[in-house]
Amino acid sequence: MGEKRGWGYYALATFFGLFLLFLYGPTITIFVLSFQGPEGGLVFPMRGVSLHWFQELFKGIGVVDIGSAFVRSIKLGLVVTLLTVVLAVSAALAFRKRMAGANALFTVTVASLIMPSIIVSLGIGLSFRLLDTGLGHLFESAGWDWAREHFTTTMGMYTSALGAQLTWTLPFGLLVMFAVFNRFNPAYEEAALDLGASPWQTFRHVVLPLIGPSVVGVGMFGFTLSWDEIARSSQAIGDLNTLPLELQGLTTTVTTPVIYALGTLTTIVSFIVVFLALGAMRLLSRKSKAA
Repeated sequence: MGEKRGWGYYALATFFGLFLLFLYGPTITIFVLSFQGPEGGLVFPMRGVSLHWFQELFKGIGVVDIGSAFVRSIKLGLVVTLLTVVLAVSAALAFRKRMAGANALFTVTVASLIMPSIIVSLGIGLSFRLLDTGLGHLFESAGWDWAREHFTTTMGMYTSALGAQLTWTLPFGLLVMFAVFNRFNPAYEEAALDLGASPWQTFRHVVLPLIGPSVVGVGMFGFTLSWDEIARSSQAIGDLNTLPLELQGLTTTVTTPVIYALGTLTTIVSFIVVFLALGAMRLLSRKSKAA
């Protein structure tokens, strides 16, 4: 404890401090500028301190309904979270046993992480447009006039946009669960089965409590990645935008700190999700150790 620290320690500490400033500096700047007074602008110096721009935000920004976009993003994020958790855990359980084509399936799934996001979005959007064209021809050839007249598109929040976001969240979930089960001791399962538990009872009462913190972590990844996603949703979203897409569009039209107020609120939501997930992970970890 009494040893003097060399220059290398202070150099690395300075570098790390500059990295943190680079990483969080823009967020802190937006947070501070969002609390300006009514005469405030988009840059420093600040002109007063108030909640004026948050009040303006809740009144609405032009023709954009921020409240509806916010709710849409929350709903889509929850669906993405649920599917990511279920599919990631199920796939990780399946990959514990040998099966034909496992390596190819894993490679195809993880490959979406290294593909350019905009290419994935364009591909999904094009696929759904081709599907729309095919369904239009089908309705016309089958003589289903009512369906042909009322049909618009299969693209939407819970079809193409959901699939686009899963190409981003699911590989992360799979990698986390694969790492978890690589360290998982199967002796616990074998003991439960020897005592007469069914496979479902073994998973529910033995496996799930042990992997619970990791499952919560996968859910946190799924929601936060969906909440902030832009590129993969941009060409596959359909008629209604999520909040990040609306925010991206507003950056070119809104010239008041109200855009900073919106950024502050979206960041707060992300931090709330992270803290809730960390709290749940800690609680589940304590319960599993106590058991």
